[in-house]
Amino acid sequence: MYFTRAEASPMTEPNDADAIILAVRRWVETVVVGLNLCPFAGRELREERVRFVVTPATNEAQLLASLKTELERLDTHPAVETTLLIHPRVLQNFADYNQFLETSDELLGAMDLGGIYQIASFHPHYQFADAALDNVENYTNRSPYPMLHLLREQSLERSIAGYPDTKQIPLRNIAMMRRLGIARLRQLSRDCFT
Repeated sequence: MYFTRAEASPMTEPNDADAIILAVRRWVETVVVGLNLCPFAGRELREERVRFVVTPATNEAQLLASLKTELERLDTHPAVETTLLIHPRVLQNFADYNQFLETSDELLGAMDLGGIYQIASFHPHYQFADAALDNVENYTNRSPYPMLHLLREQSLERSIAGYPDTKQIPLRNIAMMRRLGIARLRQLSRDCFT
């Protein structure tokens, strides 16, 4: 597994980055893979092709620079299948985070990487546009920390082509979230930090 600690900065203790990565890894193992929210994630996790990186960014400009660096890294490191760029010190507000996703997509275009990579979104306060804040479906995209998930389009297309019915994945995930209920989902979220 690719574990990368944040660079030392006045606001980042080295052990903070380790703890943050551990919480996110637990979330991936128990929620994303454990609940099979993404049927493609387990293989990449087992084959140690997931990069977890914590950025010390404290503002959007710094986060954009970190995102650019990670996209360049993916482009030059084919052994890394996907990167979770965790940004615990910036974009805690979901509305601001959601707005930043447009900036992220603009960066992909400016780097001529549109269609090569895509960015999936995960946030502790994730809220679908048509859902109430406490709606259980939001938990399909709720993570311990705000993060940008960098995916290789070609790999995603290959995975989708080999899966029987990808259109059913979101529906199945929502049904599972409803079965588990809000109390259980909150407990799973808390368990990532223990």
